[in-house]
Amino acid sequence: MSGFPFAFGMNEFTTQPWSFEEDIQNYAALGVETIELCEAKLDPHRLDEQMALLQESGLTVSSFQPAVRTFGASKMMPYPQEPERRLARLEDSMRRFAPYAQGVPFVVNTGAPENGDIHGCITRTIDSLRHLAPLAADLGIRLSLEPLNPTSINYETAIWTIDQALDIIRAVDHPALGLCLDYWNIWQQPDACEAILRAGSLINVVQISDWRTPRSAGDRRIPGKGSIPLHDMLHATWDAGFRGACAVEIFSSDVPDSLYDGDLKALITQCRTALNQIWDTPAG
Repeated sequence: MSGFPFAFGMNEFTTQPWSFEEDIQNYAALGVETIELCEAKLDPHRLDEQMALLQESGLTVSSFQPAVRTFGASKMMPYPQEPERRLARLEDSMRRFAPYAQGVPFVVNTGAPENGDIHGCITRTIDSLRHLAPLAADLGIRLSLEPLNPTSINYETAIWTIDQALDIIRAVDHPALGLCLDYWNIWQQPDACEAILRAGSLINVVQISDWRTPRSAGDRRIPGKGSIPLHDMLHATWDAGFRGACAVEIFSSDVPDSLYDGDLKALITQCRTALNQIWDTPAG
C-alpha cells in the first residue's frame, strides 16, 4: 500500500500558541482532516459558538483531552489533589463535552503514584475506570488509557508500557475502554511493534511525534526528525487493525529551539509530507 492510509490529524497541543479559533481556521485551510480537541483551549462560556465553528470547518473530532485526565495528581495538572475531586472533574468534562463528541475517545492517564505506590495507583485507576466506562457508554463516548514514557514516572504516570495498559484495560473489561497509542511514549519498550499487534482492536487513539533526548519535559520533534522507528510502528498499527486517525501531538516548550516559536503552518505541512514519506520508506 502506497501513501499514508490514516486520516491526518492534529492535536491542539501541537499548536499551543494558537487559540481554538486559529486552530480551526488553519487546520481546515491546510488540509488537516481530524482534530484532537484539548479542553484547555475551550471556553465554557462560548462552547456552543466554538462547536458550531468546528462543525462548519468540516474537521472531524478524533479524540478529546480533558483538562483533568489523571486519577492521581500530576505535574501537568496538579490540582485538585484529592482523587475523588479529580474523578468528579473528569466526569464533569465527559458530561459537558459528550454532546459535541459522540463516539469520540476521551484520553486518560493514571497520574503519578503517591509516595512511589505504583500498585495503589493502578488499583485506583482500575476502580475509577470501572466507574467511568459505563458512564462513557451511556453518554455515547469512549475512554482511552495512555501509558506514558518512563521519563514521566512519578510525575505523570504509573504505567509506561503497552502491556501494563492492556492489563488495566482487561481488568476493567468494558467495551468503552481502549488504548491510546502515543509512539513517543512507548517506542523504547522491548518489542514495541509486537506489543502493538497484541493490542489489536483495543487501540482507539494514535498520536505521533518524534524523539530526541529531551532537553525539557516538553521536547518532541516533527515526525521523521528523530529516533523513533515510525515506519515500523505505523505499519504494525495498521496490521493490528486500527483504521482511525493519526494525530500529530508535539510539545515544544522550555527549549531554545522551540517549534512553538517557528512557523506553525509550515510545521503542519512538514508533518503531512513527512508522514507520507515515513509510511512508504523504511528508515535507512
